[in-house]
Amino acid sequence: MMEVLKILVVDDDEVDRLAIRRALMKTGIEPNISEAKTCADAIELTSATHFDCIFLDYRLPDGDGLTLIQNFRRFGVNAPLVVLTGQGDEQIAVDLMKAGATDYLTKSRISPERLLQVVQNAVRVSQAEREAERANQRLRETNEILTRQNQELEIQRQQIHLQNLKLLETSRLKSQFLATMSHELRTPLNAIIGFSQLLLRPNKSSLDPHHKDIIERILNNGKHLLMLLNDILDFSKLEAGRLDVKPRVFNLAELIDLTVLELRSLADEKCLPIEVNLQLTNTEMVHDPERLRQILVNLLSNAIKFTSVGRVWIEAKEVGGDKLEIAVCDTGIGIGPDDMSYIFEPFRQLDQTMTRKHAGTGLGLAITKSLVQMMQGKISVESKVGEGSIFRVQLPRHAIAKHSRSRTTLCSL
Repeated sequence: MMEVLKILVVDDDEVDRLAIRRALMKTGIEPNISEAKTCADAIELTSATHFDCIFLDYRLPDGDGLTLIQNFRRFGVNAPLVVLTGQGDEQIAVDLMKAGATDYLTKSRISPERLLQVVQNAVRVSQAEREAERANQRLRETNEILTRQNQELEIQRQQIHLQNLKLLETSRLKSQFLATMSHELRTPLNAIIGFSQLLLRPNKSSLDPHHKDIIERILNNGKHLLMLLNDILDFSKLEAGRLDVKPRVFNLAELIDLTVLELRSLADEKCLPIEVNLQLTNTEMVHDPERLRQILVNLLSNAIKFTSVGRVWIEAKEVGGDKLEIAVCDTGIGIGPDDMSYIFEPFRQLDQTMTRKHAGTGLGLAITKSLVQMMQGKISVESKVGEGSIFRVQLPRHAIAKHSRSRTTLCSL
């Protein structure tokens, strides 16, 4: 059995109203029935009370059903409307349904069963319409929220874009400043190194041991400072994409021997042997020897710097196809697992305190990785704390020409 429904009957014919009332009372829906004789009465009642269903006659003293339906909808009356028609008024009922009526019922066919069916259908349709309207309202609210969020995200995106532009400009200015300052500082520094070397020549002057020691310190510190400036200059060029790779034919074995010879004095100061183990059937290579020498110098100088006892050695061999692998190994302090993830980051060092034992800019490995990538290779590291480290560099024997956003030029000879 349905719950008690509030029903309004709008009809100026008392007999018709009574017939509807009696039929409704027999449907079992226990209706709470209100009656109106005119359009004005109906508007007044619906303004004060919500009805679950409204039966209305088409012909009323102060208007017709179409006008009443339009007034209902204008005043926000959303109850289901069932039009009561006479025999042969079916077309009028259809027109009224197009205007907003829910159903129509011919007065000659009024019966409890028919009324029950009409009321149930009308209530179900009305409930479905209300649910749809609530769903649409929720959808509209959600769309409004999403629109506001999208607007906020767009504002944030624009702010991030502007911030990125500022950061890029700041980075460009920083790189330009570093390159300019490094270049400007190298000129007087090269003069200091040159004059120190000139003073140390035996045939140019006779120096007592004390003065000779002072000049040697000037020379060594000048060379160290020049190395730091070169790192900064190379890093700024790499960031700006202005570091060139110029491949040519060279002998890898000779390059390794010359690099080891250049750094042997550093190892001798710590009584460290530098061993070379070459397993190459062909020592010829087509690449940029200066960049490869820079890679080897960075890796070997690091190996010497972080090794107090034991040895440093370098290996080279062919690996699969047209690739070569160069490994720089040491028995130094090693690298902990937590530090492995950022050793190739710029300005990162294992010991970053002001009192650290090993000096440097923290750019060597970052430059090395960038150079290896520019040369179409890859670098990896294996290390254990207290046992040493192995840095492996794999490069193609022949440089492969490719396009790049930077001004790097690679070609095969």
